Amino acid sequence: MKTIALVAGGPKENLADLTIFNQREIMWVGIDRGVRYIEEAGFTPANAFGDFDSISSEEHKKLKKDLPHLSTYPSEKDQTDTEIALEWAINQRPDQIYLFGATGGRIDHMLANLYLLMKSPSTLSKIECIDRQNHITLYGPGTYKVKRKNELRYISFIALTPDVVGLTLEGFKYPLKNCHIRLGSTLCISNELIYEVGTFSFLDGILIMIRSRD
Repeated sequence: MKTIALVAGGPKENLADLTIFNQREIMWVGIDRGVRYIEEAGFTPANAFGDFDSISSEEHKKLKKDLPHLSTYPSEKDQTDTEIALEWAINQRPDQIYLFGATGGRIDHMLANLYLLMKSPSTLSKIECIDRQNHITLYGPGTYKVKRKNELRYISFIALTPDVVGLTLEGFKYPLKNCHIRLGSTLCISNELIYEVGTFSFLDGILIMIRSRD
């Protein structure tokens, strides 16, 4: 299974423990200051993107030496470093993309990063945004299974399009049947599984599933 782990430079106190996610075929890719987070976790980045204005000139020189294909961009551009890196990752056609360091800090960056998960409809459920407290995934219409994870007790569903049509939740504390969820609704916040495996399905729209710790 080919996995790309993108690590952006969000506040370190929000960063998940990267060592938990390391596996044999994972490719670690830094986004600006995220390169330092990868190295601090004991891993070697395979690539890096950004203007690197948040690291020292000495660190940047070392990075260019260690990574021949380092992608450096000007600070004034039409895309964020995270968007550039995510587009690159999608084009590699991996089985899974993890995005770390993309939440916390500035709300404008956090909201933009969450909407970036909609970059490619065919990759929605392949991209997971992870921080110390939350696992965030986007889904298009379909039927999906959800396994119980005691460390991620709460499960919320939020519409990212004007309407999510026909949402059905089975195996949850608060079940739903063919429900119409509008953008801005808080109906599906803080649900929980009552069985080891539950399912959710919907007919149209895009929603975000957030699994959270206490």
